Amino acid sequence: MTVEQLAQCDGMCALACPAPEREICGVYIGDLLSWVMGRAEADNVWITIMSNVNIIAVAALADTACIILAEGVTLEPSVLETAMAKEINVLQSAKPIYETALLLHELC
Repeated sequence: MTVEQLAQCDGMCALACPAPEREICGVYIGDLLSWVMGRAEADNVWITIMSNVNIIAVAALADTACIILAEGVTLEPSVLETAMAKEINVLQSAKPIYETALLLHELC
């Protein structure tokens, strides 16, 4: 599945999608940025509720396919600009983290 296909799923909204063709392979859930840096794998979907600019740097370092902001969390315009500049896909889900993870489990 690609990020673009995931973005079209019910309950998902693309906030920034500069690399929609990225393939998804696995899911990582976490909010402690240092933990995510050391444990998320390349091409994972990263589910979080963190919304500061540091998530863009962590996603770039971990080479995640995209970030999903669960529970309706959104980003400031400056963070979205950084995501576009760094080619980091960011999606939003209104669902809680658990339900977002279940959706991904069904899709992947």
